[in-house]
Amino acid sequence: MTIRTIHKILTFCIASIWIANGLFCKVLNLVPRHEQIVAQILGADYSRVLTMLIGLSEIVMAIWILSKFKSRLNAVTQILIVGVMNTLEFILVPDLLLWGKLNSLFAFVFIVVVYFNEFYLNKNLTEQT
Repeated sequence: MTIRTIHKILTFCIASIWIANGLFCKVLNLVPRHEQIVAQILGADYSRVLTMLIGLSEIVMAIWILSKFKSRLNAVTQILIVGVMNTLEFILVPDLLLWGKLNSLFAFVFIVVVYFNEFYLNKNLTEQT
């Protein structure tokens, strides 16, 4: 498998994760735990609206990923968002996380994949052309 193919597959997988979490878990509220997390961290009064806005932002992130516009800025943004979000959840609401504090391990793996895809694979593709 070529670097280009691996990069494309990882890019689609990363975008799919953002779409799944944004659309299915938050906007369509198929995983109510996400709204509970928002309610506990930001307050219950506007938790549904804020959860939907977060979900829509995640869908926009997926579109940004697929557009390949400023992909390095996108990767750094993803890494920061996932890092901050998971740190807050780890500290404030570990009881609401699917795998508890182990969620941070999955977040770390996701961050490594985003970094590898952009700063290793995509860099090599850019240098080849």
